[in-house]
Amino acid sequence: MHDANLLVLTEEQREIQSLARDFAEREIAPHAARWDEEAYFEPALVGKLGELGFLGMLVPEEYDGLGLDTTSYLLALEEIAAVDASTAVLMSVHNSLPTQMLLRWGSDLLRDRYLRPMARGELLGAFALSEPDAGSDAASLRTQAVRDGDHYVLNGTKAWVTGGTHAGAILAMARTDTAQERRGAKGISTFVVTPDLPGFRVGKKEDKLGLRASPTVQLVFEDLRVPAENLVGEEGKGFVYAMQSLDHGRLGVAAQALGIARSALEHSRRYAGERRQFGKAIREYQAIQFKLADMALRVTASRTLLHSVAAAKDRGQPITKYSSMAKLFASETAMFVTDEAVQIFGGYGYVKDYPVERLLRDAKVTEIYEGTSEIQRIVIARELYT
Repeated sequence: MHDANLLVLTEEQREIQSLARDFAEREIAPHAARWDEEAYFEPALVGKLGELGFLGMLVPEEYDGLGLDTTSYLLALEEIAAVDASTAVLMSVHNSLPTQMLLRWGSDLLRDRYLRPMARGELLGAFALSEPDAGSDAASLRTQAVRDGDHYVLNGTKAWVTGGTHAGAILAMARTDTAQERRGAKGISTFVVTPDLPGFRVGKKEDKLGLRASPTVQLVFEDLRVPAENLVGEEGKGFVYAMQSLDHGRLGVAAQALGIARSALEHSRRYAGERRQFGKAIREYQAIQFKLADMALRVTASRTLLHSVAAAKDRGQPITKYSSMAKLFASETAMFVTDEAVQIFGGYGYVKDYPVERLLRDAKVTEIYEGTSEIQRIVIARELYT
């Protein structure tokens, strides 16, 4: 059941949706449970996603991407997330944050050196903003960058970096102001950091509740010398670039959450038709019918909101408020629907023989990363008065 009948899609969009669905079911579905259990990241996925163009969906053709609209990207992302949210987050971060920052603010040199191979899927991108003591208050980050001739020297530790073990181009935020003249968010710049640079080290890998097949790590910079030409845009503007790019990122998280929720609904609908208690299928009981109805309502509402925001974005309208709404609603939908799915499955929902326990674990982080639900409410409330 792929219930997206309210969406008016072009033939190209339907083809992309079908391509992503087939790829997910053929290349990912047979392995997803094992990858989750073993916390294993399959490097070959990057190349396979790249071959299909799924790592350059929003990059214009002039930079070797597909140049697709936002709706097409979100349709593909939902299909991947419905099968494996770990693969979806890799695809989402790459498409939404590092590629978009380079596209909008990178120099011609950086676009040629990094954006083109990223769009082709030859180079995986990552985003390094948060730190162990700087999460929601990201502007309090401490990683320092000091100019030294033709280089900047970086020292600090970045946290919660998705795909940091395999990324070839990491968009990292660091302070370029001084300890004596702290300028808050205005003192933060963005650099392209690559793992071949001396002083680069992958630190702790997080042992997570969900998204276990997506490596999340700390990155340690110890006198890391970054060529000055790897500065993205202007010095001191990096935090602004990151915040503006999060509009893309939040739509991606919303699509991930939607895919998780849809998958939980589909599994629950099938199970309710197969599971019999007291002589009849449990779908015949009103208690189960109401659960399924509420789940379907929220999934459909999440999809409708998400794609309305995507259309607004492609029309060039400001979407900060609405991207936060879409992310907030979809992530809370994912938690609601997966929780209800476990309840419908009963004891079987609590064990790994069935997929809904993994979906519940994967859903939770969508309420946390790319801005917690609390931060989304702050953004929405602030935007009501601007």
